[in-house]
Amino acid sequence: MTMYFEEREAAPRAQRERGLLARLPDALRRACQHAPAIARQLQGIDPDAIRGRGDLAQIPVIRKNQLLQAQLDMRLGRTGQELAAVSRIFGGFSAIGWGDALRVFASPGPMYEPESARADYWRFARALFAAGFRSKQLVHNCFSYHFTPAGSMMETAAHALGCTVFPGGIGQTDQQVHTMADLAPAGYTGTPSFLKIILEKADELGIALPSLRRALFSGEAFPPSLQHWFAERGIDGYQAYGSADLGMVAYETAAREGLVVNEDLILEIVQPGSNTPLADGEVGEIVVTTLNPDYPLVRFGTGDLSAVMPGVSPCGRSNMRIKGWMGRADQTTKVRGMFVHPEQVAEVVRRHPEIRKARLLVSGAVGADEMTLRVETTDSSADLMVRITESVRDVTKLRATLEPLPVGALPNDGKVIDDLRSYE
Repeated sequence: MTMYFEEREAAPRAQRERGLLARLPDALRRACQHAPAIARQLQGIDPDAIRGRGDLAQIPVIRKNQLLQAQLDMRLGRTGQELAAVSRIFGGFSAIGWGDALRVFASPGPMYEPESARADYWRFARALFAAGFRSKQLVHNCFSYHFTPAGSMMETAAHALGCTVFPGGIGQTDQQVHTMADLAPAGYTGTPSFLKIILEKADELGIALPSLRRALFSGEAFPPSLQHWFAERGIDGYQAYGSADLGMVAYETAAREGLVVNEDLILEIVQPGSNTPLADGEVGEIVVTTLNPDYPLVRFGTGDLSAVMPGVSPCGRSNMRIKGWMGRADQTTKVRGMFVHPEQVAEVVRRHPEIRKARLLVSGAVGADEMTLRVETTDSSADLMVRITESVRDVTKLRATLEPLPVGALPNDGKVIDDLRSYE
């Protein structure tokens, strides 16, 4: 039995690097031809001159907020141009339109992403294989199947492995338990916090789930404490790091030493807020260039912090490794698998003139995130508190506790999101 999803995972590192960089000029040229936003990003730059990692530094980093703004500008007609639907919706970054894109998804913002007909489009099959999933197994998928691409990410990956998928989605904990007991899936995909909830509900109902022996988690932190919690229940859990824009970026292996970078993409660590690459080992922002011809993002700044690890993984996979998620380069954070942005807090404040200042606190134990919105206001009436709470739910799609404060109570430090959680 093969140890890897593809044998090239163990290819000599120098060989992989040569092959990847040799493909880069053609990929950039094709992206400029089919995605007008990439052509603007590379304006004045000769793709044939991009032959090494150091050459990438001349290309400006495009960050998530810029991608969102490009989409918003085109949707709202701020460019003054008559635009085809694909450019208007995707901000000029997609190389495919309706028909070639099987699905279009919306992430908070809203930001739209295409999914093409390519097998394993989001490239998560490699992570599933490393987590122990194999052909002819049943996968219980508890990522959302509506709006965001998470459900499709895992389903298309499982199909690429030859697995059958039960689309469990989110919520309905009792039904999740009973369905797992009936179907006896070999593994779970979803957030770690939701599987923890399912297993605790199974205990409460007195239902055993002996078939569940592996899991691939994403969307949340997966600290050692939670890994041990699942291991004590006989479940071998692994994590994968990705985004709705890039698909799978890096994944955990049996070595449990960092995350191995996916094939067919170039990952850099740069000084947050800049275009400048950092030396290996330094903590900075993850920036990714993907060779996906359908959605070709070039030097895309994720806003996530990490660092490159030295050497090769003991599992034999030779690609670059990163330490995993080490926080955010900005104040954006992730709560219950959803990104929460400072701009969303500002939108809540905009909707309620009674709010002078607001700060969102994120706290709670691992797998039990809690949000508290502290608001400075001279009006702490119950009616206003209800309306603000509803606005938070509408804007972030998450629930929050509201804490009214007198004017001047919040620190004058510019912070609007304060993540108090510990990932030890």
